[in-house]
Amino acid sequence: MEATFRIWETSRGLYQTFLDNYSLEQLNTIPEGMSNNLIWNIGHIIVSQQKLVYALSGLPMHISDSLFEKYQNGSRPNGKTSQIEVDEIKKLLSEMVKKTKVDFESGVFKEFHPYQTKTGFYLGTLKEAMEFNNYHEGIHLGIMMTIKKYL
Repeated sequence: MEATFRIWETSRGLYQTFLDNYSLEQLNTIPEGMSNNLIWNIGHIIVSQQKLVYALSGLPMHISDSLFEKYQNGSRPNGKTSQIEVDEIKKLLSEMVKKTKVDFESGVFKEFHPYQTKTGFYLGTLKEAMEFNNYHEGIHLGIMMTIKKYL
């Protein structure tokens, strides 16, 4: 699991650079022909990780219900994310890595409810969910690389 966490930490660092280098207006811009924006992708990977790792382990997620609703799978951005919400997302981006790592090392995760993703991946264990999370975050990072070309 050491490599899985290391990859995840690196991925989250790449997401952090978007938050550090793009204005609120740029984070909210939905380029023509695209269905989302930079900030939605970042919020979405936070929400997805919480669902994949915590909810599927029968544990409470460490995000608000409103954040979950706004960024869950199938949601769409409205282009009006506030700076306050961006700051919350920025904080969660790194905090959830630390929290998950501590929880994993202290044995908080005791069960896992298998899950079939919409893309056809079967996740039967927490380890598989965490590895899939890295794959999922990579997909969204690629989408963000495309979006930034239009900003």
